[in-house]
Amino acid sequence: MPSHLFADRPAQPPEPGAVDALISQTRRLRGEVDAVRRDAATNDDDPQQRWQRALCDLAVHQLDDLGAHLGQLRVGVPEGIAPGTDTGDVGTDAEVDAVLDAAPDTALAIDPGTAYGEAAPARTGSLLSRVGSAEWNLLTDEVSWSEELFQIFGRDRENGPMSLDEMPSMVFVEDQPVLQAMVTDCLIDGKPIDGEFRIVRTDGRVRTVHMTGEPVLDADGCTASMWAVLRDVSELRRSQRAVRESRDSLERSRQIERTERRVAVELQEAVLPPWRGSLRFAHDGPAPLDVAAHYLPAASTGLIGGDWYDALALPDGDALLTVGDLTGHGVAATSSMAMLLGALRGMAVAGIRPGALMGHLNQLLETSVQPALGSAMCCRYDPVAQSLTWAQAGHPAPLLFRDGTGYALRRPEGVLLGATAGGRYGETETQLFAGDLLVLHTDGLTRGSGVHDDTGTRRLLALGPRLTAARDAQECVRAVVEEFGEEQREDDACVMVVQVGR
Repeated sequence: MPSHLFADRPAQPPEPGAVDALISQTRRLRGEVDAVRRDAATNDDDPQQRWQRALCDLAVHQLDDLGAHLGQLRVGVPEGIAPGTDTGDVGTDAEVDAVLDAAPDTALAIDPGTAYGEAAPARTGSLLSRVGSAEWNLLTDEVSWSEELFQIFGRDRENGPMSLDEMPSMVFVEDQPVLQAMVTDCLIDGKPIDGEFRIVRTDGRVRTVHMTGEPVLDADGCTASMWAVLRDVSELRRSQRAVRESRDSLERSRQIERTERRVAVELQEAVLPPWRGSLRFAHDGPAPLDVAAHYLPAASTGLIGGDWYDALALPDGDALLTVGDLTGHGVAATSSMAMLLGALRGMAVAGIRPGALMGHLNQLLETSVQPALGSAMCCRYDPVAQSLTWAQAGHPAPLLFRDGTGYALRRPEGVLLGATAGGRYGETETQLFAGDLLVLHTDGLTRGSGVHDDTGTRRLLALGPRLTAARDAQECVRAVVEEFGEEQREDDACVMVVQVGR
């Protein structure tokens, strides 16, 4: 930063039109950033929105400073200030007001401290009063402070400016070595000053001051005086700190989400069977069921949900076929799903029929430590009689495809799991034949835009000719995934295809 004493020509004032254009651009940009800030300040619990708002606060603060400086540049050097005086010294209060009037829209700074519920420190004055200048003459011991520097330090004008020896008394103990090193390097080694330190004003308020300057040399090359520009950067540093803290909070939140997703995926993979192939029975005679299934994650969230599917050969020769869906996402949903699926398997192996089984699951979910709602469908297939007995809890009915045509089975009575105590669950029986195809799915696969929108179900039924012509259940699942897999689903889904052996 070159000293004003060594300028080889007087500073030339900028063209007024160019400064006016810059002021207009700054005002417009400040308004646009402020609008973005208002839109970002919607949810204090969202780390990403806190980070966005902190960045906007910082940008608004810097644009306020820029606008005020451009306003000062347009007004020019106030009357009564020597041409060699640093431009940070803007003179009397009336002159400051004139500068602010020149750029009224940009003089309205937003204190970022208030955006986070903090009690913001009172300002030291206008935007321009946050910049002051000083000169310490080493030959005469004279000290010259601008009016703004008195405001920054909260020092009465009557007490006069502070010498270099007195200044450390207002500086934080931890920061005194920083100030001492800057002054020593400047006076002894002729190095420029550029650093920050914190001060405690006479009114007890803590401010952060950025100090830049240079030594002024005499004809013999010795240091004759030291001049400096001091700027109160407390609010700027507070905004920067808010950006750092909100960014760190956002990163921690993202790390938690990544960890939770990994745990949820591992838990889901440990619980859901990788069904692809035949489900054989304990006795000879009936042809095995060909089973395949697939899980489709939601497009709107990176977290795994509580959807499940399962197929299990039971000890008495029957087969268990089930799909279900719990509300929520992440570890809580997948752990509840694992608990519910484990209980369902155990009760099916014990011989409990589908309707009673649904009732027990409802009671289990109702008394769970992590309350949730769920839909489920439980089918018990008798391979000898080729009959399907099933019950449901607020769940889409199975789709039966026969001879290229599909339709939804009529649902028995059943409310959502966990919705009410003592819910009743009916059963219904459907006769199956060799070559029949069952499609069991959760509602995330076919959910439409409204309660009565059955577009997804009709699209699934329209796949009938392709499904019945498929070689195996896995090819059927592949056809369903090709039809629905690329959609922007709000919820995750699963589908299971069961092909009755010929």
